[in-house]
Amino acid sequence: MLQSNLAYNMSALKRRKTYYFNEKWELDYFCIMINENCTCLICNASLALPKKGNLERHFMTRHAKYNADYPLGSEARKMKVNDLKSNVHGQQRGLKKFCTSSRATTIASFKASFFLAKKGKVFSEGELLQECFLDISDSLFQDFRNKREIKSAIKELQLSRDTVMRRIEKMSEDVAHQLCNDFNTCACFSLQLDESTDIRDAAQVIVFIRMAFHDWSIKEEVLGIITLKERTRGIDIFNAFKSYCFEIKLPLWKLVSVTTDGARSMVGSVNGFIALCEKDDDFPDFLKYHCIIHQQVVCSKRLNTKEVMDIAFKIANSVGAKPLRRRLFRQEFEGQELLLHTDVRWLSSGKFLQRFRDLLQEIKAFLQNRGDNYAKLNDLVWMSDLAFLADFTGRLSALNLQLQGKSKPLIELISAIGAFKMQIPALISDLEEKRFEFFPNIKDHLQNHPVSIWNPEKYVAEVNMISDDFDVRFRDFQKIEEIVAYVSYPFKSDLNVSSVSHQISQVFSLERGAVEMEMLALKADVFLKARSCENDFWRVVGTKYCNIKKCAEYIHSCFGSTYLCESAFSFMNVIKTKHSAVLTDDDHLGDCLKLSLTGYTPKYEKLVNSVMTQTSH
Repeated sequence: MLQSNLAYNMSALKRRKTYYFNEKWELDYFCIMINENCTCLICNASLALPKKGNLERHFMTRHAKYNADYPLGSEARKMKVNDLKSNVHGQQRGLKKFCTSSRATTIASFKASFFLAKKGKVFSEGELLQECFLDISDSLFQDFRNKREIKSAIKELQLSRDTVMRRIEKMSEDVAHQLCNDFNTCACFSLQLDESTDIRDAAQVIVFIRMAFHDWSIKEEVLGIITLKERTRGIDIFNAFKSYCFEIKLPLWKLVSVTTDGARSMVGSVNGFIALCEKDDDFPDFLKYHCIIHQQVVCSKRLNTKEVMDIAFKIANSVGAKPLRRRLFRQEFEGQELLLHTDVRWLSSGKFLQRFRDLLQEIKAFLQNRGDNYAKLNDLVWMSDLAFLADFTGRLSALNLQLQGKSKPLIELISAIGAFKMQIPALISDLEEKRFEFFPNIKDHLQNHPVSIWNPEKYVAEVNMISDDFDVRFRDFQKIEEIVAYVSYPFKSDLNVSSVSHQISQVFSLERGAVEMEMLALKADVFLKARSCENDFWRVVGTKYCNIKKCAEYIHSCFGSTYLCESAFSFMNVIKTKHSAVLTDDDHLGDCLKLSLTGYTPKYEKLVNSVMTQTSH
């Protein structure tokens, strides 16, 4: 038994022994080392171990005639070995060059596919892109010496429909992997959701995530596109969303807030999506907001515009909706054109009313020539109402534009609403005192029609109604307004530390005593106060103030609107047209939307390593 073990150990030791190649064996046995493998120059066979006995046995068994043709020690033998080595090295260089070229072509294919996805193009347009590139290369590279090589490289691009589809799938997976790494490492995040239908009436729920990191950076990304196959009740949205969260392993305990539109399926008090999330134990306590842009639009619609809008809308459509009348109007008044308007696009009412009033005299003349009679167009009260609405709706539309945009922090949105509310008394005084500094259309109307009966109470009541509605609808944001103000500047001289610390502890479930002590200590911190005006102030705040820094991160992560979802739906309509509705299934729609809206760049080198690199057939 002992002898058996000893023999086994000696055999294992022999197998582990390292053998070194002797350069003398090149001439003796026509063998060389290639990538740590002993290879025969004559037949390219790979030998198991670089042992003299192995090489001699292989040479004498298969290539013994080389001893007669090229005697050992002769110049002919040396020349033959050198020729064979040159052939092998040439093959290696050619293979390396082919692999390098094929790899570069595959990377270019990925980049071209990413470009197509960013622009919302269908997969088949990859071949159109390649064909266009080939056509212009004749002129573009006309004086280049390597023109033929350039065109050959373009022809080798893999841009067929199926290839572009696979490239987009791969890049979408890579972007999703980068997003997964980020939401696992971020300090906290917030979500915004909205639901709409595509061209095939399929319900799509788009979810965006806003991640706040410890270095005070922010990333806003598409978290996912969820297709609802059947109904779109709150329970359906909730079940689909929760399943998706478990699928991507989203750390829900980091959730700070959720922003939605005002649909009942989202905000219903019993079976709405938000209510179901609050009842579920997998979700933490979170802030919930009705989109600030939707709120502002709903408030703005409270204006009493029906009488003015109905007449203006009817006249504008009678002129602009019919091609002949539109051409005649444009020709008669030097290219002037009326804007069309629909109630769905309420925000355009400011520009619509302003254009209508600017062209009021031209409209009267055009209608008179046609024999149409609209008595209201000469009614001074109606004209006064038109002037007021053109001024005030224009101001509301300007506010709405301030609330739109990517990467808008909650502080900026609340400040815009607060600034508008602060301006209300000035607007009312301007109307009552007949200064009209903020109402240029009313001023122009009264100058042109001095006999007009001016009734400021009616317009002041309209402005007050909007102001009251703002107070009611923005209560959710008013709850954290003091916290937002504190995060934006924590060194205010009139800061009510007790009140703000109480709000922070209530909203974010932090210990009030610890928060209050940290706020007082921070207020006395001279070093940090000197850096309070820097954009990344909270990044330099250390762990000494961990509670209020966590509060600042929470506020920094909050969405205030569903603007990104609305923009994504607009882009979805670009991708999923009547020409591509059948060709693009739900998975591919999600892949294309992710790539078109993402801020990540696919890791091309990693992607190329995961696929077979080859040129186009």
